[in-house]
Amino acid sequence: MTNREKYKKAFSALHPSDDFTLEVEKMKKIKQRHIFKTMAASIAVCIIFMASATAAYAMDVGGIQRTIQLWIHGDATDATIQFGNDGTYSMEYTDVDGNENFRAGGGVTVSPDGSTTPVTEEELMEQLMMPEVEYEDDGSVWVYWLDQKIDITDKFEDGVCYVKLVSGEETKYVTVQYQNGYAVSDHKYAEPDTWGCE
Repeated sequence: MTNREKYKKAFSALHPSDDFTLEVEKMKKIKQRHIFKTMAASIAVCIIFMASATAAYAMDVGGIQRTIQLWIHGDATDATIQFGNDGTYSMEYTDVDGNENFRAGGGVTVSPDGSTTPVTEEELMEQLMMPEVEYEDDGSVWVYWLDQKIDITDKFEDGVCYVKLVSGEETKYVTVQYQNGYAVSDHKYAEPDTWGCE
């Protein structure tokens, strides 16, 4: 008989107590909970890492893209716009004729001490919603604001045209100097000599 067989025969009469088997089962449950908690923590860390990597990527690109609806040439238009952290924006949209268009811009505000600050997203959106004056190839001049399209070609007197735009409770006063700029105010018409036109 080998040593192994002798040990087996000697200890075969011994049986573990019920308390011992309960302890083994408790330890198994604790070990399973520990494994589950470790897995949950690992998943949470992965999610946080992915979210921060996505945010960092979006910041590297210069902002987060979103689709908004704007009035462009008097038509409600869906545009994909991206605002940069440096006071800029870039926008792509399809016009009513099906043409793809791209527009970009931005700016800064200048403090009395001469320091500059990039404009905010809200200020850029406000600028995008302002009336626009455009000169067409056929020689006509148009003012666009929200759903309004106004031909002002024949309304110039001495090279200046004044246009009052009303939408609901909002009013805009537009002063246009022919091919030399325009000014927009919420309160009154600006005189061309007060804003640098000759």
